Amino acid sequence: MSTRRSRLLFFGIVLISVWIIGFVPQVGAETLNYKFYTWVIRSDDVPVADVEGHNVGFRVRGNFLVFENGEVATTTSVTTQDFVKGSGSFIAYNTIYFEDGSTIILKMQGTTAGRAKAGAPATGGVTSEIVKGTGRFEGIKGTAASKAKYLPVIKGDPGSRGYGEGTMTFTLPSK
Repeated sequence: MSTRRSRLLFFGIVLISVWIIGFVPQVGAETLNYKFYTWVIRSDDVPVADVEGHNVGFRVRGNFLVFENGEVATTTSVTTQDFVKGSGSFIAYNTIYFEDGSTIILKMQGTTAGRAKAGAPATGGVTSEIVKGTGRFEGIKGTAASKAKYLPVIKGDPGSRGYGEGTMTFTLPSK
């Protein structure tokens, strides 16, 4: 192939690439900070006989979120956990319900450290991947991270209550 032909081919590819890239909508990531309150709706633990205080459990949690933009939402989390004396790891699916009917579903992985006692809350951390959105969040992609403090269980409640804050970073497809 001649040098002239090679240059023309190269410039043609560059021109077509610039044209295509110029028509792809550029979308920036959005960040939302939020605060939350969480409580156990349903709880079931099964002891594991390997070490003292080991159990595998299932929880359904309710949550109330307040975003920094003033929007509020409720959530339902379905959680499995593997704890020894109140510390361990968990996996959860969290569905966030917004007032307009839109939802965001997160797959969460986290840890909790210790049992809450009067004056000494247990702590936990979560990282999440956004797996789906509906309504105005259709096609959402992103992640979230949060930290929580869990209060002692109130007699008669199925589990602990907690509060914390987090950040969600996401992109939405252009309209």
